[in-house]
Amino acid sequence: METKNHSSNTAGFILLGLSSNPHLQKPLFAIFLIMYLVTVLGNVLIILAIHSDSRLHTPMYFFLSNLSFMDICFTTVIVPKMLVNLLSDTKAISYVGCLVQMYFFMALANTDSYLLASMAIDRLVAICNPLRYDVTMSPQRCLLMLLGSCSISHLHALFRVLLMSRLSFCASHVIKHFFCDTQPVLKLSCSDTSSSQIVVMTETLAVIVTPFLCILFSYLRIIITVLRIPSAAGKWKAFSTCGSHLTVVTLFYGSVIYVYFRPLSMYSVVKDRVATVMYTVVTPMLNPFIYSLRNNDMKTGLKKLMDRIHSTK
Repeated sequence: METKNHSSNTAGFILLGLSSNPHLQKPLFAIFLIMYLVTVLGNVLIILAIHSDSRLHTPMYFFLSNLSFMDICFTTVIVPKMLVNLLSDTKAISYVGCLVQMYFFMALANTDSYLLASMAIDRLVAICNPLRYDVTMSPQRCLLMLLGSCSISHLHALFRVLLMSRLSFCASHVIKHFFCDTQPVLKLSCSDTSSSQIVVMTETLAVIVTPFLCILFSYLRIIITVLRIPSAAGKWKAFSTCGSHLTVVTLFYGSVIYVYFRPLSMYSVVKDRVATVMYTVVTPMLNPFIYSLRNNDMKTGLKKLMDRIHSTK
């Protein structure tokens, strides 16, 4: 009954978007439409290349194909609605629509985070314990890691959305953002959000920091192992297998840490919009390029896929 009262006093929200300048709406629409199409096309090509080339049927590429799929879903949760609002005068989103967007955004973003951690573990085993790689990173274990990543992420998202649904919104319904993210929505609540902020910060630390620490631990072990390799060529070969993954981790976690690991009082509309665009739009768009341009196996897989497509015409 209480939740009903909270939700009934909010008919919906207005998403202010990236800019309120009417002259920038169409240029921004064109830019983000191109970025979205490149993201979808690039990640679809990665998935098809991995599934069509038997040499890429390894744990690393299993996680990469699922990361590409999550990136497509992740951007689809946010960008299409943003594109519609850029050409709309109302820029409205319903209360339920806002909570649904928030749920899938958090679930998919956290799944991305856990998949990046799984890929770090894969590199750790491949470099530090290569003789047991096939046993440790068996298909069954990789599938369990994927299912665990999805389950934890969706439970985290459900908990956060249930917490948000108990808040009241009595004053402004204008969200100074381009989608329903936790911090800008909390800013609008006329409820006492201090306890919610503590729970959100604590739970976010537990869910997001865990895979991040896993990545840090994995790379510390990798660095220690690689430094013991006597030849410079051997060291370079070992490190080169991690370059693409490290680049994506830096882009993703750099912007996530900047946006979420600060108290609500330090929330900055303009700076957070830019940082959020980095990990919600730019990073998913760049992932296919990072993994294909710096990876000879992926280059070969993509070339085979293109040859196969051309031969069917």
